[in-house]
Amino acid sequence: MSKEEIDSIFTVTIKDKLQLEYSIHRIYKYNDKAGEHYIVMTKNAIKCEELETCSDIIKVYCFSYKNDVFNLKWSLHDFILPDLYEYSITHWTKYFKIEDYDSDGFADPIIIYGTRGLNDFSDGRIKILVYYKNKKSVIRHQNGIHDDERNTQVDKQFYKLPIEIKNRVKVLMKNIAENNHGIFPYGWQKAMEKNKLKFDED
Repeated sequence: MSKEEIDSIFTVTIKDKLQLEYSIHRIYKYNDKAGEHYIVMTKNAIKCEELETCSDIIKVYCFSYKNDVFNLKWSLHDFILPDLYEYSITHWTKYFKIEDYDSDGFADPIIIYGTRGLNDFSDGRIKILVYYKNKKSVIRHQNGIHDDERNTQVDKQFYKLPIEIKNRVKVLMKNIAENNHGIFPYGWQKAMEKNKLKFDED
């Protein structure tokens, strides 16, 4: 949605009513068999030395909209971990689009975001969240410069998702690696084919 569209729908009154406490980063509108929906991505902007603007907290909300009423379907909340020397957390909208991957009439949002550490993306964290029928499955990845610092964890329920959604996630992981936003452990594709819940560099 454009800034003009956002300002006309998500007025100060509506934002207060929905308790959107941080600034809006992006909003995506979509329709599926369940009706009209809005995915609202927000962030808490802070000053930092490494970049012009950083964020220390992000929140994402999915609202259904019917008869002029917003209803929260799901939300996520995450933040930087200073103990890991992280200085910013950001929405990776480059990898985001709303599709119905398994053609059941319902959208299957895949949300990806990551943190920056002392070595930028090289030692930050990545999270990939799949919302299928409003239930969440998560892939958590820790980047690292050295092989033994990298590891990936996959929720058990991820492997129960339709094959089309799992394949889309694997494509996104491949794109992340090709764009130097993450380094997944060697052989991660085979590990996921074997439904492994945790894998790192051997």
